Amino acid sequence: MPRSSKDEFAGIHADLLKIRIKAPPVDGKANQHLIQFLAKQFKVPKKQVQIINGETARNKRVRIENPTALPDAIPELRPATEPRK
Repeated sequence: MPRSSKDEFAGIHADLLKIRIKAPPVDGKANQHLIQFLAKQFKVPKKQVQIINGETARNKRVRIENPTALPDAIPELRPATEPRK
């Protein structure tokens, strides 16, 4: 959801991870901001985050290669055996 007041994970909705970002959906700025946000959250270089499809749509599929962290804000993504912090 572009043009939010802050960048954040907004939870799981209908089996999709909802993310709010501040960047406007103009000239690819929201996509670039989303990539930057996800790279920071999953602690990977930006080149390891790709939008697979949905570049011009609200719903997107992204690939994050070799994440070194799972954000605490989305515990639903943690494996059941991994302890929560």
